[in-house]
Amino acid sequence: MRDDVDDLLNRLTMAESSWSDWLAAVAPEHRPSARNMLHYWAIRQLDLRDLQALLSAHGLSSLGRSEPHVEATLHLVRAAIGAMLGEEWRQPVLNGVLVNQGPELLRNRTRELLGPDPLDRGTRIMVTLPAAAGTDAGLVLGLVERGMNVARINCAHDDVVAWRSMARHVAQAAETTGRTCLIAMDLGGPKLRTGPLESGPRIVKLKPRRNALGQVVAPAQAWLTAAEDPTNPPDVGMVSLPVCGKWLSRRHDGDVLHLHDTRGSKRRIALDDKSRTSSKAMGFVATFEQTTYLATGSVLHVEGGKDSTHLGEIPQTEQSLVLHRGDILELTRDCSPAPVLTGRTPRIGCTLPELFDHVLVGQAVHLDDGRIRGKVVSANAAVLGLRIDHAADAGSRLRAGKGINVPGADLPISALTEKDVEDLASVVELADLVEMSFVRDPSDVTRLLDELALRGGDALGIVLKIETRRAFEHLPQLFLTLMRHPRVGVMIARGDLAVECGYERLAELQEEILWLCEAAHLPVIWATQVLEQLAKTGNPSRAEISDAAMSERAECVMLNKGPHINDAVVVLDNILRRMAEHHYKKTVLLPSLHAWHPAPDVDVAAVTDSRRGLPA
Repeated sequence: MRDDVDDLLNRLTMAESSWSDWLAAVAPEHRPSARNMLHYWAIRQLDLRDLQALLSAHGLSSLGRSEPHVEATLHLVRAAIGAMLGEEWRQPVLNGVLVNQGPELLRNRTRELLGPDPLDRGTRIMVTLPAAAGTDAGLVLGLVERGMNVARINCAHDDVVAWRSMARHVAQAAETTGRTCLIAMDLGGPKLRTGPLESGPRIVKLKPRRNALGQVVAPAQAWLTAAEDPTNPPDVGMVSLPVCGKWLSRRHDGDVLHLHDTRGSKRRIALDDKSRTSSKAMGFVATFEQTTYLATGSVLHVEGGKDSTHLGEIPQTEQSLVLHRGDILELTRDCSPAPVLTGRTPRIGCTLPELFDHVLVGQAVHLDDGRIRGKVVSANAAVLGLRIDHAADAGSRLRAGKGINVPGADLPISALTEKDVEDLASVVELADLVEMSFVRDPSDVTRLLDELALRGGDALGIVLKIETRRAFEHLPQLFLTLMRHPRVGVMIARGDLAVECGYERLAELQEEILWLCEAAHLPVIWATQVLEQLAKTGNPSRAEISDAAMSERAECVMLNKGPHINDAVVVLDNILRRMAEHHYKKTVLLPSLHAWHPAPDVDVAAVTDSRRGLPA
């Protein structure tokens, strides 16, 4: 054991020498952490399992929790082994990060990047703001009151006007509550997506929900609003139907409308003004007891009178391609709207032209977060032919704007797009930290640092999103480059990472990223699909509750938007508070347990006799 530990200590010095140029470029405040990360890298080049078993059998540290203080742990273990061999015990002279310093370094870095510790938990909650956060200050206030510590603005959506409004609402909510809530802005990056499809007709289908007997259990509802000054429907997801504002102002609660839908079927609609917010009607909820197809220009007649109107312009329906296993899909450089025609080979554009110059026959292509997968069977400068080998039994729908992943392709593109560079001016103005998407190489990080310096963003926090296979394979280099900047952290973007590396490997990769980040004392944001079913439907799955409990090992957990996001924040806050008493990283904490106790009212002898088959 002593020889093995001596060998490991020698490897630490060798690692520093091998990475000396990288280490020299790290900011002075990060250099001890960078050295420790390289020490961890060095010992993990070996299979340590046999040594771990020997150390544990002798009551010594098995090195299983040495990430934040590798060198100090090895010296202490070496000294203990020497004492067991009869050498005089001497407290070793420890260099670098001491055992008690590693966790404290990480806590300090977390406070610098993500703000002060929340009350009763160490893990922060980040929430992706929906578009409504730009117009609804109450929505943002509710999130902060429930426990949001970082508000995330996705620069792939909305515009700078909306971003400014969101940021203003976050600042107002923080002031109102007396809490700290930082703003993170996420750069879109070079996301490969499917191109547009031709739009369908301007028709909306309203269908009531029925039980197994065909009886209506919930009617369909839509929001009648003035075409000239439309208002948002009272419920998320309710369809808006624009009509003439003057006609709408003459409507009353309980009015009944008649119409013929696009199939010629007679339909009856009841109006309800329960959502009226003032003396002037802002809109009416229209209730449909039968399935109804409405189109632009459909005529609505008021029952018992001659007052009628036409429906205004209804948005065109979104179309999709239905793909089955064995189908050939043509992915095209031409990104103009593709037709949706039966009887012809389906085709759809790709938003990144460089893809067509670097993808080879035989490489895998994943579409829509891996829901559809195929292999390239033909390739030229204009079209890639994909044979679909993974889709739902009844076929999978592929829509415009869905993600494309090509795990085996080495695409010569920067993680910082021209749009990202333009967005940086707004990021520096509004945000506390910036998230970099689809980072692949250290040169990506260097470019971001340079662009921020040009815009006076040196004090801005930076978070690298690890979501590509190439990024995972170059983590030490990425971290060492990132640590040239003072406030830094890492996001485990589990969605794209799973698609790129395979879902079966996700748990393994997630653990390894957590370990290396702990060795570098870098705060981690645990992201993608956390309590997603709860946020979207209001009902969590058992698996996602367990996932949320495991997320406590990170310094921050990200929730995505959804109709029930308030509930998701409350549940996550509760889980993180509870788990903080039981875990810190890989260390199991041992608070006193109060669940089990003797039962003085139970006759032990009687129970024992009963089990033997004797009368009690």
